[in-house]
Amino acid sequence: MKMSGKTVLITGSTDGVGRYVARRLAEEGARVLIHGRDPARAQALSDEIVKAGHAAPTFYRADLSSMSGTRALADAVIRDHQRLDVFVSNAGIGSQNDGPQRQVSADGHELRFAVNYLSGFLLAHLLLPLLKAAAPSRIVNVASLGQHPIDFDDVMITKGYSGSRAYAQSKLSQIMFTIDLAEELKGAGVTVNSLHPATYMNTTMVRAGGITPISTVEQGGGAILHLVEGDDVAGKSGLFFNGMNEARANPLAYDADARRRLRALSLKLTGLSS
Repeated sequence: MKMSGKTVLITGSTDGVGRYVARRLAEEGARVLIHGRDPARAQALSDEIVKAGHAAPTFYRADLSSMSGTRALADAVIRDHQRLDVFVSNAGIGSQNDGPQRQVSADGHELRFAVNYLSGFLLAHLLLPLLKAAAPSRIVNVASLGQHPIDFDDVMITKGYSGSRAYAQSKLSQIMFTIDLAEELKGAGVTVNSLHPATYMNTTMVRAGGITPISTVEQGGGAILHLVEGDDVAGKSGLFFNGMNEARANPLAYDADARRRLRALSLKLTGLSS
């Protein structure tokens, strides 16, 4: 897909792999909408893009740990744009951000489930009218090979909590949502796929976990860009990729009943259904 003139929203794009993807798409002539919580980081990215001779991105500041913050971001994008060609759901927190202890969001949800999964679930649904208006368009969910089955009796992990389990559960939830949404969008001209970009990229999230990076943001960013613009994936939807290659996710992702349970819970928690 030629990106010149296309409108692309990338959440979590003022740092790490999202920043790299935003810069690359700006170089290709896309109208880039960047998101983060730090205006200084956003300005630094904007200055870098402009200095390279490309159009300045539009910055949307939002806290995706709350449903109200997530809705505010969607409202702002809908207010400013009539179409959205690509939505890259990339914002997330790792297993050790701000410590290993269990944390909750403003809405009382386990924090990693809220930020890594529920915010993207809500944003995708709210932005669907813009994505459908731009068809053929794409949704890319940045997930992980780290996946942990959901305990539907304790989704918020109030017992036996660990940051790594919470992170992995949120990432499997993204993949399950990808498969469901792809089914829902059949015939609408909107594809949705998820991926593990690369293992332990050199990002703030990885370093915060005390992990020595073993791959680069360029490697992970290239995998994301493949799903954003690759001709070979133009008609593919509901898939999970490991880097550049199609892969299999945790078996629970292919359990239709589990996906129905997750969808019902997600609609309720995000306020999309009573």
